[in-house]
Amino acid sequence: MKKLNEKEKSIINKRFFEGRTQIEVADEIGISQAQVSRLEKSAIEHIKRIYK
Repeated sequence: MKKLNEKEKSIINKRFFEGRTQIEVADEIGISQAQVSRLEKSAIEHIKRIYK
């Protein structure tokens, strides 16, 4: 997680550790649900690359 940017860290934390939905995260940080989805996917791909 240290290698993710702050927005990616926040989204991953809220989604997977706090159990929030993409819509809840979007409302909380002021972006669209589609942006949350894209950032989440990007962060997961980044994590996968690190651990391969």
